[in-house]
Amino acid sequence: MSEVVLRLAGCDLGYGGDPVLRAVSLQVRAGETLALAGPNGAGKSTVIKAVAGLASISAGSLRVTERRGYVPQAAVLDPGFPVSAMQVALMGAYHRLGWWRPTRRADRAAALGALARVGLADRARDRFGLLSGGQRQRVLVARALVAEPELLLLDEPFNGVDAVSRDAILAVLASLTAAGCAVVISTHDLGLARSHADQVCLLNGRVHAVGPPSATLTGPLLRSAYGALVTL
Repeated sequence: MSEVVLRLAGCDLGYGGDPVLRAVSLQVRAGETLALAGPNGAGKSTVIKAVAGLASISAGSLRVTERRGYVPQAAVLDPGFPVSAMQVALMGAYHRLGWWRPTRRADRAAALGALARVGLADRARDRFGLLSGGQRQRVLVARALVAEPELLLLDEPFNGVDAVSRDAILAVLASLTAAGCAVVISTHDLGLARSHADQVCLLNGRVHAVGPPSATLTGPLLRSAYGALVTL
């Protein structure tokens, strides 16, 4: 059986004050994809950020591999910051180098290779902020690839993304899981969760269900998490 690369046990998650989510328990093994689903404000991004070290864990325990990559929503980054796509991708090497050390030829080759994997090698010198939303999201995926993750965390990666970029990202995720990388992705798209995830975690203030899509994306469990908002 594959190694567990992420385990949360009874975790209360938030940003100080009252937790956004209580008693979260789940685990992800190497090569698996876990989709976090639920309505707006359910806590999907909070789980991603807690595992990435950007939200607090006030109770319970977290065990996670050190080799993890994080892909935020492209909309949270300032498109006016004067950096190229290549420079953004190179940021994925900083966990090995530290911010104060210059990048090496091997790091630049890895960044260019990661941009090629997301179909943007020809845009390496272009200013990040002048790329389309979908292209910026692909650059952020490339940045995470440079970190050589065993676990990749993606926060709503398909919001405002064109079909070309969506397909490019999904192809990369498929190649990663085939190579043994685990993927955790937050999404509003239940169709994507059903077709691309090994496990689905339904959230809304707590875990309403976690397991294979066939067991979790059912009428009663969806109504439990979404209430009257869900359309079956």
